[in-house]
Amino acid sequence: MKNNLYDVIVVGAGHAGCEAANAAASMGSKVLLITMNMETIAKMSCNPAMGGVAKGQIIREIDALGGMSGIITDKTMIQFRMLNRSKGIAMWSPRAQSDRMRFSEEWRLALERNLNVDFFQDSVTEITTENNKATGVKCGMGMTFQSKTVVLTAGTFLNGIIHIGRKQFGGGRMAEKSSTGITAQLESLGLVSGRMKTGTPPRVDGRSLDYSRMEEQAGDENPSKFSYTNQTQSLEHQRSCHITYTNDNVHNILREGFEDSPMYNGSIQGLGPRYCPSIEDKINRFAERERHQIFVEPEGWNTIEIYVNGFSTSLPDEIQVRAMREIPGFEQVKIFRPGYAIEYDFFQPTQLKDTLETKAIHNLFFAGQINGTTGYEEAAAQGLMAGINAHAHAQEKETLVLGRNEAYIGVLIDDLINKGTEEPYRMFTSRAEYRISLRQDNADLRLTPIGHKIGLASNERMERLDIINRESNEITELLQKESIGLEDGKIYLPQLTSEINEKTKARKILLRPEITLSDIQKIPQFNGIQSFDPEAIQRAEINIKYSTYIEREQEQADKLIRLENIKIPENFDYSKLQSMSMEAREKLKKIQPSTIAQAKRISGVSPSDISVLLIHFGR
Repeated sequence: MKNNLYDVIVVGAGHAGCEAANAAASMGSKVLLITMNMETIAKMSCNPAMGGVAKGQIIREIDALGGMSGIITDKTMIQFRMLNRSKGIAMWSPRAQSDRMRFSEEWRLALERNLNVDFFQDSVTEITTENNKATGVKCGMGMTFQSKTVVLTAGTFLNGIIHIGRKQFGGGRMAEKSSTGITAQLESLGLVSGRMKTGTPPRVDGRSLDYSRMEEQAGDENPSKFSYTNQTQSLEHQRSCHITYTNDNVHNILREGFEDSPMYNGSIQGLGPRYCPSIEDKINRFAERERHQIFVEPEGWNTIEIYVNGFSTSLPDEIQVRAMREIPGFEQVKIFRPGYAIEYDFFQPTQLKDTLETKAIHNLFFAGQINGTTGYEEAAAQGLMAGINAHAHAQEKETLVLGRNEAYIGVLIDDLINKGTEEPYRMFTSRAEYRISLRQDNADLRLTPIGHKIGLASNERMERLDIINRESNEITELLQKESIGLEDGKIYLPQLTSEINEKTKARKILLRPEITLSDIQKIPQFNGIQSFDPEAIQRAEINIKYSTYIEREQEQADKLIRLENIKIPENFDYSKLQSMSMEAREKLKKIQPSTIAQAKRISGVSPSDISVLLIHFGR
């Protein structure tokens, strides 16, 4: 803390803050991580899990770039499942149930091992600025710290209010105080804030549940993991989750509390997440449904605490208990703490550049729920990118922006800065135009060279990627070179829907939907494939089976890249383009896109408006 001067100050130690601090420090910046409570670093405020549909792809992308979320998850998970295996490979999404206490511990230990990270426990009350540039922070106890850049990752703490029925009290999380002062200061500097809402379910005593009345949900028989590195191993033993259901009795009791619900009596003004609704919202919006699924998720290896996934609520606590006791298996339930809703400030992300730097205040970066997102994974991805770019600013190096064709992280940030959000933003595979290319299995191929180039992904990561690529190419060449004859087809591939009439290249046989590479490996001349790395084998099979679709997506991506290469000067005066629509000029002036491709994705900018821009810039 010499002279209290740092390259990067990170405010907040949630998932965004941890990734930001680790990334900037690992790349060589001197980093100060400020948190209101050192005991809650990387706390899983809601569900004890990482990954899921699209979210699992994001965690693998973070890992591929050199981030830590995948490694921490692997080290602390108690169950692993690959979701959507019955669907196409682009939909496969890894998800891990985590040990909540160990997850937080591992993140803290990882940061403590990073010698470029300093820590300070206090609230931040002000971002210090000079000539519209962030210069550091001022803390609640009066300490000030100077820095070249600041990354603000406030989560749900900015003017946070917790709601349980008609009870209201300030807080950023249960039993943790909210943060005040920053919102008003940033508004005075020209930024516009709004209010959002999220919620969390009750936590209950697992000893009071009757699991015999529920369905067991075990992990995968052969579990995988998130990290591409050899630093972590797949699980040998797993803890099961369970599934049960609500019923009419549960719904009727919940309805009794509606008049005291902050969602329905006007207490909550902020919009909640559409795709993760509270239980009262579910029975109101989907009144025709007789039951809703409840996932009973253990909080760790040894704890008795259970997370009641699917029962997010802010109804009065006595209503919560009465309703839960009508759920099969919950008849004798004891609660550790009730579910609650939390309302907090966020800043419309259209006020950000594609680097996550604010347009109004140079060297100030936002990441996580302050940008209107929901979810650990979305927050961690933004934190990683904000940390990378804050480091780049501090060291006067080139910033990093990922395209929509390169990563789900690119889709996430591009959506936020161009479209904004009126409700908590959650990533889905459907938001990505190139999801066949942006699979969870090839994130290292897409992003590790980028992470290595900027100094975040290690040499060991690149060496492993080179091995996987080489082996995958060797397998592909073998399948392209060698043929399968009539007799081998009859003996080893009985599932063929139509017989092989002549010797056929193995690659062509693999294109048949009923044939897998493991089937072909049974043929003696292809037995050697078994000696290759399992990831190389999987990659070769996917690239062959989906080659036509991948090539088609690549053609579309190439068109996008051409538009990305056409830069728009900063603070370009759109008013002089009179042939462009008034709406387009207003939107472009507000968002200030950096490329033609970004301008094309802004709502209200038509193809004819883009043509005007192309002509103006000589294209």
